Amino acid sequence: MPARAFDGDAFVEWWTTGTPRGRRARRSEAGPLGMMTPIELQFLGSGDALGSGGRFQACLHLRGADGGSVLIDCGASSLIAMKRAGLDPNTIERVVLSHLHGDHFGGLPFLILDGQFRRRTRSLQIAGPPGVAARLEAAMEVLFPGSSGVTRRFAVEFLELIDRCPAVVGPATVTPFEVTHASGAPAYALRVEYGGKVVVYSGDTEWTETLVEAAAGADLFVCEAYFFEKRVKYHLDYHTLMANRARLGCRRLILTHLNQDMLDRGADLKADIADDLQVVTVD
Repeated sequence: MPARAFDGDAFVEWWTTGTPRGRRARRSEAGPLGMMTPIELQFLGSGDALGSGGRFQACLHLRGADGGSVLIDCGASSLIAMKRAGLDPNTIERVVLSHLHGDHFGGLPFLILDGQFRRRTRSLQIAGPPGVAARLEAAMEVLFPGSSGVTRRFAVEFLELIDRCPAVVGPATVTPFEVTHASGAPAYALRVEYGGKVVVYSGDTEWTETLVEAAAGADLFVCEAYFFEKRVKYHLDYHTLMANRARLGCRRLILTHLNQDMLDRGADLKADIADDLQVVTVD
């Protein structure tokens, strides 16, 4: 699907009117899943690797009214977050990974073991950077020796994502864009097209022009803002991101992967920030 044309007039209106300082992303007013608006995104985890502010690690749940869904990243704390949100882990059929750091994929051993012990039968598809199957097997063996070779009632299937090559993952089309973050394998920003909407997720990265390409015409861009103004290799700070905001071409921006520096500066922010378990409508 081609990228949507950027609505310059709408963006200028947003830019000139601004948003309330430090405003949280608005929660969906939808009712139960069967009555919800067509596309919703739930932030099961919006924190950094070290749990700043008591937040869960990276995990996003994109779902549609047809019941289809895609989990984007699955940090080590994600199984806890799912159960706190009332989301049955056995209903998760597809996981797309931005990169292979523990706060982004370390929840998969727990998701798989939970399914094994609760007699899961649905297959689980995991799409991620090259080498994802070997990295997951190694993680399972470190955490639970012998667990990777156990016979299960459900299949675990792997799909390796290749830079800028669209891949069909259940109801979604996912296009990865390689970004700048050392993780032992390529790290990606993910452009997810689902139900006529486009959601882009930066994963972890320092500023790169690739983000402009990935976010062009997106309905929603969920982007890392790890520090407020301090520049750290392989991560993105709020000041740099906002200096490039007009170039991104996305209709809406929500900040995630927040450390304590960002959480302490909420009153200084001119962008939405994510909350754990929050649900937003992609419109």
